Amino acid sequence: MTHQQIGFGESRLKKKFQRHIEDFICAQCGASVKGNGYTNHCPECLWSQHVDVNPGDRSASCHGLMEPIGFTIKHGDYILTHRCTTCGIQKKNKTSKNDNFEAILNLQGELNNV
Repeated sequence: MTHQQIGFGESRLKKKFQRHIEDFICAQCGASVKGNGYTNHCPECLWSQHVDVNPGDRSASCHGLMEPIGFTIKHGDYILTHRCTTCGIQKKNKTSKNDNFEAILNLQGELNNV
């Protein structure tokens, strides 16, 4: 098995997803977020935090904020792209029905204004 190098010398191995039901306060906008075990980002502002090397493992040493920088649509699902403001790693995550859809669509507008 090979290791893939990612931010701050961490390496990623293929591992099974580890589900954690955690509530949190968004470090970007201050919203109180109720987690469901799959919650990756704030449903209000869409920002995330770099806490995982592999989904759900909470082993990232960076802990930088992850800015939503865009989205794609795959099989009818909206997939957010986040970039860590500390180490620069990019990760993709599905949106959920609780996400602020206007904020998702605003990402496209922000990309057009760059």
